[in-house]
Amino acid sequence: MSAARRAGDVILSVQDVSLAFGGVRALQEVSFDVCEHEIRAIIGPNGAGKSSMLNVLNGVYHPQQGKIRLRNKEFADMDSHQAADLGIARTFQNIALFKGMSVLDNLMTGRNLKMRCNFLQQALWLGPAKREELEHRRAVEEIIDFLEIQHIRKTPVGRLPYGLQKRVELGRALAAEPAVLLLDEPMAGMNLEEKRDMCRFILDVNDHYGTTIVLIEHDMGVVMDISDRVVVLDYGRKIADGSPDEVRGNQSVVDAYLGVAH
Repeated sequence: MSAARRAGDVILSVQDVSLAFGGVRALQEVSFDVCEHEIRAIIGPNGAGKSSMLNVLNGVYHPQQGKIRLRNKEFADMDSHQAADLGIARTFQNIALFKGMSVLDNLMTGRNLKMRCNFLQQALWLGPAKREELEHRRAVEEIIDFLEIQHIRKTPVGRLPYGLQKRVELGRALAAEPAVLLLDEPMAGMNLEEKRDMCRFILDVNDHYGTTIVLIEHDMGVVMDISDRVVVLDYGRKIADGSPDEVRGNQSVVDAYLGVAH
């Protein structure tokens, strides 16, 4: 059964969101929804507002207008920490890992919100703190196996090639056990083989963990192959929304990418 056919109820809803920086309108009354278990792509030319939308969804930016609803909770002024608490995790266009730390330790940082013991208990590593860390390490080791990075688990991230660093960043986001995973250009800078691997892991995350995925990606081949639905932005406005086939045949989308609409 495909992801589109098993998609559930709406888990994330964006309603009439507008965002401006001074006189620059990054988003203008944008609305769309995301269903449970689907892969939802946000595409558009450079400067269309894609990253701004992701920053709104995980609390980095606060829109001047509009509403965002995650499951049954509506929020307008959420910060990034609250977004993580609600079950939203994210990877970044520019890799944001701790380069001097090992792969294992980077993934462990993704478990921070789930750790209940205080700093002193963790420092002494006795009783509850020891049991808690062992539990989190087991969860991280499962992700390491899932992403097929056992051979680099103790390697400092800064020594790894770019494609593997991207995979580690995906693993750190998964360590938070998100309900919604935001991926900001997960294929950027990758060669063909690395893109194929990342596509496979994104599909596997969606299938194995049931994680809802919202992604920004410039590679239209990737978008059309792995997405269930696609929303298209241009100059901060939504110009199309639908299945990959519907979006591919939309004349407004063709015009925006060819640059003849403006």
